[in-house]
Amino acid sequence: MKGVVIAVLLMVAMVQFMAKPGVEAAVTCPQVTSALAPCLTYLTTGAGAPPPLCCSGLGNLQKMAQTSADKQVACNCAKDAAARVPNIKEDAAASLPAKCNIQVNFPISKNTNCQE
Repeated sequence: MKGVVIAVLLMVAMVQFMAKPGVEAAVTCPQVTSALAPCLTYLTTGAGAPPPLCCSGLGNLQKMAQTSADKQVACNCAKDAAARVPNIKEDAAASLPAKCNIQVNFPISKNTNCQE
């Protein structure tokens, strides 16, 4: 279950970092999963605020994913993980960046196209 929640969190983070294909990625799925693992409870319950470790992981992921390739890898990793967690709250995922004071210019959703 923890892996599933992490996957959902990764999905949210990946949407934030969507980019066009390009150079080979340096970000890996295990890095994405590790960064977003603390968000699992928040994403599945939608209750309260995300824990500080969740927000710091999301911020670290944003810093790691600088290239288009990195952003695509992160997005795809997050979406794959989220697909394994059926009880992720879409509204919690969408609100995660704002609750962590991290700005994104697109909606965070399971339906995000990581190729764009």
